[in-house]
Amino acid sequence: MSNGPAGATPGFLVWRLSMKWRVAVDRAVAPLGLTHAQYSLVASLYGMQRSGERPSQRRLADHTGLEPLYVSKLARALETAGLLERTRDPRDPRAVQLALTEQGLEVTRRATEVVHGLLQQLLDPLGGLGSTRTRAFMEELTALLDAPLDPFNEPETEQS
Repeated sequence: MSNGPAGATPGFLVWRLSMKWRVAVDRAVAPLGLTHAQYSLVASLYGMQRSGERPSQRRLADHTGLEPLYVSKLARALETAGLLERTRDPRDPRAVQLALTEQGLEVTRRATEVVHGLLQQLLDPLGGLGSTRTRAFMEELTALLDAPLDPFNEPETEQS
């Protein structure tokens, strides 16, 4: 079992895990005509639509953590592929709302099944998706995601 490179920092391990996940998802969804970034967008949109929301590109960018300009680029490509539709928000003519097409719903359902299988594999060492260790891991990840990061505000360090 690998514990990562000797002397690896937590940041390096987070980066390695994120890269491992991105590459695995890219390979898994490629046969469905998607990239990892596109999958992140359609899967998030799928969940939001199921909750009755028709989000704007900006709202979807905030939800996924992707840059708004990148979400716009991805949405245009997914629209061209027939997987989503972009329409003007009747309440705000500057905003663009997104919705999956029927084809987009089907591709997203299939991709979600594939990615869920990968997630099961990833979490097996922690006891699987429903394990106590996985729940604790998710709480830790959430705490890290909720922590503010400001590259221009270095934290104070203790002097020895």
